Parts: sequence; C-alpha cells; structure tokens
Amino acid sequence: MNELRLSSEKRLRLFTGRGFPELALEVAEQLDVPITPTSAYDFANGEIFVRFEESVRGCDAFVIQSHTAPVNKQIMEQLIMVDALKRASAKRITVVAPFYGYARQDKKHRGREPISARLMADLFKTAGADRLMTVDLHTAQIQGFFDGPVDHLFALPLLADYVGKRVNRSKLAIVSPDSGRVRVAERWSDLLGGASIAFIHKTRDPRIPNEAITGKVVGDVKGKTCVVIDDMIDTAGTISKAVDALIDEGASEVIIAATHAVFSGPAADRLRNSKVSEVVVTNTLPIAEANRFDKLTVLSIAPLIARAVKEVFEDGSVTSLFDGHS
Repeated sequence: MNELRLSSEKRLRLFTGRGFPELALEVAEQLDVPITPTSAYDFANGEIFVRFEESVRGCDAFVIQSHTAPVNKQIMEQLIMVDALKRASAKRITVVAPFYGYARQDKKHRGREPISARLMADLFKTAGADRLMTVDLHTAQIQGFFDGPVDHLFALPLLADYVGKRVNRSKLAIVSPDSGRVRVAERWSDLLGGASIAFIHKTRDPRIPNEAITGKVVGDVKGKTCVVIDDMIDTAGTISKAVDALIDEGASEVIIAATHAVFSGPAADRLRNSKVSEVVVTNTLPIAEANRFDKLTVLSIAPLIARAVKEVFEDGSVTSLFDGHS
C-alpha cells in the first residue's frame, strides 16, 4: 500500500491503539494507506508506554482508538499517542474515536456531579489534538465541548439502508426508546419513505445506572414491523423491556438497530433470549465471540470513517456525513 499524498509536503498517517486494531486495519484497507508501526506496552504497575517506529514529522495524523472496555485504559493510551505525536512534530492530529467514552455524562443531573464528556474533550485538546472525529455521540451538544473542529458522523444511513432492504416498508414503524430520540426517529422515517413513528414513555432514576422503567407505547404499532432505534446498547435491560412492550401492543415483529454495541454484563443473554427478531449494530466497538448470537448482525463502519478521513485530509466536504444523508 502506498501513502496517500496530495503534495510532497502533505502525508496522511494512520495510527491505532490496542483497543480495536481490527477496525483501524479496515479503515487502512479502504484508504490504501498502511498503519504506522507503533510499539505499545504496559509497565508492571499499569502505566502505558508508546513509541512510533517511523518519523511522523509534518504528517497529517489520524489516531484511531475505540473506547472499549476497559474504557479508561483505551482513553489514556490514545491521549499518550496524541502527546507523542505532538512532541514528534506532527503537523495536524485528529483523534478518531468511533465510540466516545463518557458521552452519557454530558450534563449535571444533580449537584456535585461532573460533566465528564467535557473533561474528555479538554484532555484531548491539552494532549495536542487539533480535531476530533466520532460516530453518533450520545447527545449533539458534546460537539461544543471541544475547542476545535468536530466531525460528527452518523451511522443512520448505513443502518437504515440495511433495514429498508430487510422489511416491508408499508408495514414499518420506527420506534424511539424514549421521547428524547423522536427527532432521530423522524430522520429514519424520512429515509424509509415516511414510515410511521412511535415512542416508548419511560422514566429513569439518575441514582441508578443502566436501569429505566419502561412505560406505555405511544403510537400505533399493531401488526407492524417495529424498528427500535438507539445510539447504543449497554446492558440491554431497557431495550429488552421495550421489545416486550411492543409485542404486548400487537407488533408483528421487532428489530433493534443501534450504532454502538457496548454489550456490558448480561446484554448478550438478554438479547439472545428476548422476542426480538434481529439486532443490527455497527462495529464501532469490538464484539467478543461470547457476545455474538444468531440474531445479531454487525455492519462495518469502516467505509464511513475512511471517507471522512479522506475528506478531512484533502480539505474536502464532509457535510453529507454530518447530516445523516448520503
């Protein structure tokens, strides 16, 4: 593979941490650009060491790292890589975090709480990042936390295209798991020819993580194929209850479509044993073999990231990747 160049002075370099190198390799193959050789290891006390094996002076660096579990380790490794690039005179550094850690902590629910998503942005800026690229942030406001350009990519067209080919659109209902994501459901509906929209009323205790009380279904879902959309599946407790609620309301079939397969704890078992017909996710995060099941479909996000990297490198337009339309 050859380095992608616009001129003798501009070089694109890809770097990957140890969190999910397989995704970085997919992106590299899409771009026909090699991954820059990197040495990385942990000291006995858990401290991380990183060194690049080739000169990075003057390059346009893209550091790919998904914030998979253990999240703090992956974030720290990416921060150290950015610092190393800055000190080695990289011309521009773009942090590529397909899944942005701490995105759910984007505001204070009660007093004396942190806004960890903002802290994350500050850390990357301090380390030396010039730009941030990510996929489907938990809330759009996080873009404003980073003091620099943010390329907020959307997996919606990828997921909607797959679902659109899978179902009878005349009997389709897009279901938001709560009232807060109805706007996203409307965009799904637009892409799928005006499918009907419903949402599930739920309440959540901010003192108890990963748990919500699923209420009634708002909207007509009887006899329809329901597509429950969300940005991530963590423990799958809420979304499994949503599937049950929709089946109880007469839905003929339920499909789950989500960008980030966090799949913590009992998630895979809950989905495997639920009444859902199919769970469609992307590979922004690695999925362990133990968390895979027959009803799971994984779509590759690599072409979207590669296209965005190419557009940023060539100073092109990435607007179509921001607004969720192809």
